[in-house]
Amino acid sequence: MTPSRRRRAEDCLQDIWRARGPISTLLTPLSWIYGRLSARRMARQAAHAWRAPVPVVVIGNILVGGTGKTPVTAALCHFLQARGWRPGILSRGYGSRVGPAPRLSDQAGDSAHLGDEPALLHAITGAPVAVHPRRPLAAAALLQAHPDIDVLIADDGLQHTALARDVEIIVQDARGVGNGRLLPAGPLREPPDRRLRADWLITQLGPAEALPSAVPVDTEGRPRQLSLRLQPDFLTHLASGQRQDWAAWCAAQGQTPCSAAAGIGQPQRFFAMLQQAGLTLKQTLCSPDHQAPSLDALRALPPGPILITAKDAIKYPPPHDPRIWTVHAAPVFSDPAWLDALETRLRTR
Repeated sequence: MTPSRRRRAEDCLQDIWRARGPISTLLTPLSWIYGRLSARRMARQAAHAWRAPVPVVVIGNILVGGTGKTPVTAALCHFLQARGWRPGILSRGYGSRVGPAPRLSDQAGDSAHLGDEPALLHAITGAPVAVHPRRPLAAAALLQAHPDIDVLIADDGLQHTALARDVEIIVQDARGVGNGRLLPAGPLREPPDRRLRADWLITQLGPAEALPSAVPVDTEGRPRQLSLRLQPDFLTHLASGQRQDWAAWCAAQGQTPCSAAAGIGQPQRFFAMLQQAGLTLKQTLCSPDHQAPSLDALRALPPGPILITAKDAIKYPPPHDPRIWTVHAAPVFSDPAWLDALETRLRTR
C-alpha cells in the first residue's frame, strides 16, 4: 500500500470511529473478542509482573493514534533531570527490527537502530534509552548498562503489564474515547473506564480544540486531570544544523508562504499549530504515522521554506534539501505543578 493510500485508510478509520454508525456496529462482535483476549493477556502478564529496583513511570494511551505521549515523556524527563534524577527511557522501538535482545542507545542513537520516537527522545533529552517489545528485558538491560539510573520512564507501555509500575499517566486528545468501543469497532485498546485507574490524565489539544467530557475521580482524587498545548519553541535548519528561536525565524522568514509536511498520527494538529503561530501554509503534505514524507515528495513542494516535525527529521539522511526546517515544539501544561506532585510521589515510593 502506498503512503498516500495508507494515510487515507487511517483517516477513513478515524471517521468510522467518531460515531456508532453501521460499520462500527457490524464490527462490534470482533471488538468483544478483542477485549476478552486483551484483558486475559494483561491479567496473565500482571500476575507475574517484574518489579524494577527503581521507580517506574508508565506513559501510555488507550486511544489509537498520536495523542502526545512523546512530548509528555520528554517534558517529564527534562524536569526530573533538572531536579537531579537520572532517568532512563524504555520503548517498544516501533520502526526498528529489535530482535531477541534489547537495543540500547549506547550502541547507536539513530532511528534505524532505536525507532523514530526513542531516537528522538534520546536526542532531545540525552537520557539512555532501551527498546524491546518486552519491557522487563529492556529495563533490565538498561539498568545493567547504566546502574546510576534511579527512575525509569516507559513510553507507550500502558498495556504492557509485565512491567510493574509506580505511576501511570494516560495521554489522550480532543477525541476523548471516540465512539467508546474497542478495536476494531472503535479506537480504544481498553475500555473507557481504564482512565479511572491512572494517576494522571493529560489531554493534548490543538489550537481550536476543546476538552472532551471530564472523567469522574475516585475517592483519592484520581485521575488528576490537566491539558497541554504545543507551541513552536525553536527551529533547526536540517542541512546546516543552524538553530533559531521561533520569534527570530518568524521575523526573518515568517512572511514568506511556507509548506509543511508531517508523518505523525495527527498531522492536522501540527499544521494548525503553525497557522495559529502566524504562518501562512501554501501547501501541506501528510504521510502515515511513523513514515516520514518521502524526499521526492518534499522536493515537489512549492518554493519557500518547508517545515517538518522533529519526529520526521530524525529519519532523513544527508544531503538535505536546504529549504527544510525542523520545528521543535514545547508543551504548555494547564497545571505545571503536576510535575512537582509526580516527583513527590516518586520520592515517597
